[in-house]
Amino acid sequence: MFKGVSATSLDTKGRLSVPTRHREMLQAVAAGCVTMTRDPDGCVLIFPRPEWDKFSERIAALPMSARWHKRVYLGSAMDAELDGTGRILISPELRAATGISKETMLIGMGSHFELWDKDTYATDEAKGLAAGTPAALQDFSF
Repeated sequence: MFKGVSATSLDTKGRLSVPTRHREMLQAVAAGCVTMTRDPDGCVLIFPRPEWDKFSERIAALPMSARWHKRVYLGSAMDAELDGTGRILISPELRAATGISKETMLIGMGSHFELWDKDTYATDEAKGLAAGTPAALQDFSF
């Protein structure tokens, strides 16, 4: 559903202007309603509401041994709607928890987006790629 990487900037109020190519899809699948939460990896996850419902059910079903991750994902969740110009407010709490200030990277991950601080993403991407091919991809054929 959502794909591609977009360099974006938050405005002074912390609003993200969703790229035009994604707005129509968000309107079609979720009437412009999204749920955002933080990810322990350091980004904000942005789900169309129906996808959030599926994701949150899976997280809620995790065993008690995963309670801190449940707290992060479910406890940090916040709803938002696209405004008339295609923006969504990234709350101050989510921005602070993920280190997002102004310059960001919005990454389409199929069913949802990841929103990263631009510098953090560049650093983490370099580390991830330098670590080599993960075992899960060893037998994957391109």
